[in-house]
Amino acid sequence: MPKTDNMLAILWMLRSGKKVTAKEISEKLEMNIRTVYRYMDTISTSGVPIISEPGHNGGYTLLNNFMDAPLFFDSEEQTSLFHAAVFAKEAGYYGGEALDRAVTKLGNYSNPEQETTIHQHVASLEVISRVSSSPIEPFLKELQQAVVDGNSVNIWYRKSGEQQVKDRVMDPYKLLYWNHKWYVIGYCHLRSDMRSFRVDRIERLLLTENMFTQPEHFSARDYFTDSLLPTMEDTEEVISLDLKGDKNVLADICQHWFLGHYVKELTSTQAVFLLEKDILHTYVPYLLLPYNKSIQVIEPISLKEKLVDVLTELIDFHQV
Repeated sequence: MPKTDNMLAILWMLRSGKKVTAKEISEKLEMNIRTVYRYMDTISTSGVPIISEPGHNGGYTLLNNFMDAPLFFDSEEQTSLFHAAVFAKEAGYYGGEALDRAVTKLGNYSNPEQETTIHQHVASLEVISRVSSSPIEPFLKELQQAVVDGNSVNIWYRKSGEQQVKDRVMDPYKLLYWNHKWYVIGYCHLRSDMRSFRVDRIERLLLTENMFTQPEHFSARDYFTDSLLPTMEDTEEVISLDLKGDKNVLADICQHWFLGHYVKELTSTQAVFLLEKDILHTYVPYLLLPYNKSIQVIEPISLKEKLVDVLTELIDFHQV
C-alpha cells in the first residue's frame, strides 16, 4: 500500500476516538512497528493533532475537533459506497483493480465498530446479474476516456444476426446501461446520424486523433428511449387495449419497459393501454404470451384473434 494510503488508514483508526497502540496499528495494517513510528512522526509533523501517551497503558489519540473533519465517511456512507461497488461489479463496470483498491481503502479506514456494522450490512446484500458473453471491460474503459477527452473512435461492429463485421467511426457522447447491457451512444460517421451500439458486439476498438464536440444538453436517456419506443403519429389509428386479470400481474405489465409507456388506466382488475394498430398487432401478442392465463384480453377482438394465430403457428412449429 502506498505511503499516503497507510497514513490515511492510521488516521481512520485514530478517528474511532479510542486510544490506539502502535502494536494495534502494526497488526491491522500488517507493517513493521518501526514503520508505524515513522508514519506517526510524519503525520504529527504535517500538523495533525495527535496525542501520544507513553507507558504501559499508553497509545495514540486524536483531538476531538480533528475527528469531525469532513474527509471521513460515517458508517452509513461507507455502507452505501460498498453497496454501490457491488452493483458496479455486477453491471460489468470497468473499475477493476481501481474499484478493488477503493473498497480496500474503505475497509482499512474503518474502526472496529464500523467494520462490524458495515460487514453486517454488506453481507445482507447480494446481486445476481446475467453473465456477459464477452469481456467488455477494456472497451468500456477506452470508451469512457474517449467520451471525456472528445476523441472519435474506430470500431469493428457486428450487428445482431449478421456475420459481416462493419468498420465505422463514431463520436461517443455517452455510455448507457440498460437491461443488463452496456451501450455507447453517439454520432455515427458511416450513417451521418445518431446511433446506439451495444458494447458487447464491438470486436475491436481504436482511438483516433479526430476530436469532436458533444452537443450541448445531449441526453442519452432521451435518445435511447425515443429510439426504442414507436411514436404514435396518427391518432386516428390509436386503439384501446383492455386487459383483465390478477392485480399483481396487471401491475407488472404496466411496469413493462415497453407497455408501461402506453398505460391509460389501471385498477385492481383492469388495465387499459392506448397503442397504434400496427404496434398492437406486431409487438403486443408476443409480450402477452408469457403471462399465460393470468390475464385476459377484453378488447380489441382483433388482438384475441392475433394471439390465436400466433399460438397456432407455435403449435404447428413444435408439433412432433
